[in-house]
Amino acid sequence: MRIKHLLLAGVLAIAATAPLADPNLWQHEWPDTDFNKTTVPDWTQILSGGPPKDGIPALYDPAFVRAADERRINNREPVITVEIGNAIPRAYPLRYLTWHEIVNDTVGGVPVAVTFCPLCNSGITFDRRLAGRTLTFGVTGKLRNSDMVMYDHETLSWWQQALGLGIVGEMTGKTLAPLPTWLESWAEFKARNPDGLVMDEPDYNRAYGRNPYRGYDSAARPFLYSGENPPHGIAPLVRVVRVGNRAWPLTRLAEQGAVTEAGVTISWSKGQASALDAPTIADGKDVGTIRVRDGAGRDVAHDVMFAFAFHAFWPKGKWMLGN
Repeated sequence: MRIKHLLLAGVLAIAATAPLADPNLWQHEWPDTDFNKTTVPDWTQILSGGPPKDGIPALYDPAFVRAADERRINNREPVITVEIGNAIPRAYPLRYLTWHEIVNDTVGGVPVAVTFCPLCNSGITFDRRLAGRTLTFGVTGKLRNSDMVMYDHETLSWWQQALGLGIVGEMTGKTLAPLPTWLESWAEFKARNPDGLVMDEPDYNRAYGRNPYRGYDSAARPFLYSGENPPHGIAPLVRVVRVGNRAWPLTRLAEQGAVTEAGVTISWSKGQASALDAPTIADGKDVGTIRVRDGAGRDVAHDVMFAFAFHAFWPKGKWMLGN
């Protein structure tokens, strides 16, 4: 399996026998996390991805530069675009998020967590406000169904990134509100927002622009995933557009260009590189850009994730196959 070519030495400790989650073993690292409160039915669902708590360093209050002044990012590279109210639009490049996975920021007065789980291709932006407090998020180093488990600094609760759901600790059962942001190419962001802002390169010793997950999105199986494959003969690492509990295969959308179903219009356009394919992100295969809008033309919160992850977290979800 080509995942053996992962280059993230010291961040992902690749091993088929990665240690299982065990709260009794974790108390020294998580002494203030209440493991008696959880929605996880079986601790064996959680695996260590290799790094310890904060071994993958989340970012906080990043610096930005004007889009017109940025010269390091290739036009095909993917960015997560955040447009909130009248605030200047911001782009968060995956060249940084593949190494950091979470960016804690504030846009237009809204505290946000811009998140990306490379192993699930799940890129979601959440409102960090919940139950009268503003949370800040870090990376636990744990995986469930190959998806990143986040934690908040305020309560040391654990959160499932794909769901925005508290799964361990004080915040168990609480849900973060997703915001209508999207992945697009750097060229698309610049063309629409010449006066927009882009996150500046973090001050870490990382090979930004390189893909530490080379060949992952054409692997036969996801990393550290032992669950069922998706139904309907869909390959586990096919991208799908998830809106609520529905999933549209990206292959269908790329073929049709646009579909209007279940109260939304989903459009596809070429020009965005996969961040999980070639050794250099800019050289990745074209996976295109997705926009999801409602009947009034407003952007809708969604995710572009791998099919196996949708099936794992929405086992009764509806597959929008168009037949």
